[in-house]
Amino acid sequence: MTDLQQELLAIFRDEVREHLSEIRRVLLAAREDGDADFIDAFRRAHSLKGAARAVDNPAIESLAHDLEALLSDAPATGAAAPGLAEMERLLDAIEGEAGDMARIAAPEAAPNDAAVEVPATEQSAGGVDYLRIPAAQVDRALHSMETLSQELQRRDRAETALLQIQASLKSLDQRWRRARRAEESDAGAAFEHELLQLARDVGSAMRERRQGTWNLDQAAARLRDDIAELSLVPIESVFGGFGRMVRELARENDRDVTFRDRGFSLHADRRVLQALKDPLMHLLRNAVSHGAEGGAERRAAGKPETVSISVEAAANEGMLVLTVRDDGRGLDFDRIAAVAGEAGILPPQMDDAPALRREQLARLLFSPGFSTAGAVDRLSGRGMGLAIVHDTVRRLQGSIDIHPATPYGTQIVIAAPLVAARHNVLLVEAGPNIFALPMHPIESLLRLKTSDIHSMGGSAVVPVTLDGSEIIVPIVGLGALLNMGDKGIPAENGMVSAVLVRWGAYRCAFVVDRLIESRNAIVTDTAVLSSDPHLVNGSLLYDERPVLVLNPAELLARWGRSGRFAGAYETGLLDRVATPATPPTILVVDDSITTRTLEKSILESQGYRVILSMDGIDALSVLRGGTGIDLVITDIEMPRMDGFSLLQAMKNDADLATIPVILMTSRADPEDMRRGLDLGADSYITKQKFDQRELLSAITQLL
Repeated sequence: MTDLQQELLAIFRDEVREHLSEIRRVLLAAREDGDADFIDAFRRAHSLKGAARAVDNPAIESLAHDLEALLSDAPATGAAAPGLAEMERLLDAIEGEAGDMARIAAPEAAPNDAAVEVPATEQSAGGVDYLRIPAAQVDRALHSMETLSQELQRRDRAETALLQIQASLKSLDQRWRRARRAEESDAGAAFEHELLQLARDVGSAMRERRQGTWNLDQAAARLRDDIAELSLVPIESVFGGFGRMVRELARENDRDVTFRDRGFSLHADRRVLQALKDPLMHLLRNAVSHGAEGGAERRAAGKPETVSISVEAAANEGMLVLTVRDDGRGLDFDRIAAVAGEAGILPPQMDDAPALRREQLARLLFSPGFSTAGAVDRLSGRGMGLAIVHDTVRRLQGSIDIHPATPYGTQIVIAAPLVAARHNVLLVEAGPNIFALPMHPIESLLRLKTSDIHSMGGSAVVPVTLDGSEIIVPIVGLGALLNMGDKGIPAENGMVSAVLVRWGAYRCAFVVDRLIESRNAIVTDTAVLSSDPHLVNGSLLYDERPVLVLNPAELLARWGRSGRFAGAYETGLLDRVATPATPPTILVVDDSITTRTLEKSILESQGYRVILSMDGIDALSVLRGGTGIDLVITDIEMPRMDGFSLLQAMKNDADLATIPVILMTSRADPEDMRRGLDLGADSYITKQKFDQRELLSAITQLL
């Protein structure tokens, strides 16, 4: 296939994707409220037919023609459910043909050269450019980056040694001055001069060393992030076929289903997405086979006749959060309890602990061999699917939670790292060992008085304030939980340090001897290091020694196996976790596309929603458009309207005056800083000394 043909096919695939997405939006609107723009959908089907003819694809041309015929009558007559179903079938068929065409056109990789296909950041004349990079090369580069980071730590230690030398020189200088006053020798004066020059040289070397270390650290951080991004691809590229699969399964099972996907433009590690693809497919099959009712059953229950199934993707603190939701039958807790009772795996339950019972029953669905299906078919019944989903998520060092959706149906939330190898962890010391805990389930770091620890339901508990409300949580020594000999809660001078962890509906505070630091680290396999694969998620290097990464879910399960969770629920010890709030929205204003992209990457990795503007006029349009901006980060020097003018316009507008503004600019003149703060800027950061930690800290304080 020639380069021109490749280019035309790339353009055509993008055009197919756009037209299918917009036509599906029209059909969804027709199902929900009848207010659908069928004329626009007809135009798109007509354009799609012509484009297919241009690239000599008669299959898509024919399907688009049939779709065009159906849409041509829809504006006048409206579209009944059978007509909509046929349109959706044609859309799925077109999507399948386009996928087959892409596979045929794609160049084959060498058999032993596993590669990562990476979308470029800008559109080319022929669609999206692609690079093919061996995945092993990306892994090696990440490990090299970790080695560089360790070398930087050694430089820090060398700088500490220089500080000690400087202190010694100062002390020596003071002693020499005293000796010289006593002897007043010419030799002493010469020695003093040389000593003073040596001190100046050491000071200069230290300043150079400090600046060089900072520069290297910044360069290493940028390089690490750039390398990590090589393995990131749009979620759409791996999960894009889910909608067609769901609709085909629904048709085969005589069910009327609509499918929605949200956030699929988000980028994540291809290896994470590939690992989650089969688990997500199983969850969607379950939504059709277990959850989707027929029209009569839904009408009797007062529901819309069409079943709604959705997958939503979001980024939160370095984690990919996938929410699978349906409005079908929901979890049948009576059926789960009956099956569990027959299998002898459900312990006797207290009638006055319904909340715990529902949580326990939901978790049983992840047990190997557990199934509520009455018979085995090609979709369900063997009881291994959810167990495999659970195990896959655990191996990714993620979490999974299942519970009833509101007002009906089922919701499953999966959290897994956005990047496969790198993880945000907290290093803690428990007894003689250092351990790492994943950051995403950590709610708070606590410093508590021993007098605040009480006994409740046979367990140690402590009051903790979260989001302005006080709750009671269990507290246990991490060393005791890991069977390291000490059975008590370690304390020093009447105080304890603890890590508050939440997993699903459960919380527990783990007491440690010392909180060391949080870091972004490469986590590797632990087959040699640990005999307990359930308790340990992986390992990393800290000061050239291996450190085990603990599994928070298993820690909580180990704490609760003796039945202490039951006592906790009966006393109100554990509360249901509220649905996370919508992340704050930040508007980034800068005329440099590179700067905008960098800031967007930093902010989205921390879970913020980011909107970009190229100058002050564009930003004001966004701010006044009702988007709901929570904070603005703006450059000063921009065409049309600069940052000072934007800031002044915001402060003169009553609807915008309260929005926090951070000026981030290359202008380090104190006069500029003073002007910005006088105009009402909440923070002023210079790009020459840009440190993403300073930016994130400022945002946290303002929000």
